Amino acid sequence: MAAITKNEMDVLIRLQKAETETVRILSYLESIDKEKDALESKLTTFVRALDRKKNTLDAVSKEIKDIEIEIQTTDDRIQKSNDTLRQVKTDKEYQVLQREIDNNKKRLETLESELLKKFEDKDIQEKIVQEQMVDVEQATAKIRSDQAAIDKKCEDDRELLETYKLQREDIGASLSPEFLRVFNEISDASGGLAVVEVKKEVCRGCFMNIPPQLYIEVQRGKDLILCPQCNRILYFNDADEAE
Repeated sequence: MAAITKNEMDVLIRLQKAETETVRILSYLESIDKEKDALESKLTTFVRALDRKKNTLDAVSKEIKDIEIEIQTTDDRIQKSNDTLRQVKTDKEYQVLQREIDNNKKRLETLESELLKKFEDKDIQEKIVQEQMVDVEQATAKIRSDQAAIDKKCEDDRELLETYKLQREDIGASLSPEFLRVFNEISDASGGLAVVEVKKEVCRGCFMNIPPQLYIEVQRGKDLILCPQCNRILYFNDADEAE
């Protein structure tokens, strides 16, 4: 056990108060950041859904273009076959060409029917995309507004956090390097709670009883004493014990 003065213990207690507030505000700001991230994730879901609908519309538009090209190609074949038909000299050639023309005409009818259906599908997809674009625009405005409100709400906390960080540095500078090292190690290992009161032989960090002799040593306040269970720095408050 290292010897410690009352003034050094008071500094450790003040340092713990600054640390406690720092950890509290950091935890709150972390929850705020998670809230903002959740809003951003929600917006991303809207945008991705819109992108999928746009991809569907693009695919339909490509299919329409492909069908239009095939219609033009088929129509050209029919025209070319008709021109050739006028020049044939045998019945066999005539029949072959006529069969080819008939097959192309049937194919042309099928393509034109498919084209009409694709145009109907395109109209539907365009309407869906337009509606979802409006939804995304509205959702974006709402989410950005909510995020701005969240940032505004925690402005004071961010400023207060900086105040406590500076306060912690100033208080820590008045401690010996060894005591500051011990404090920091325990604080890092115990979620920011390094210095705790002992009340009625109970550690207020882990709420476990400490040995009677150790309790007497803490009351004397002459040495730096750690809780045997949670390894936190212990101190005794006369005013609290009298209650």
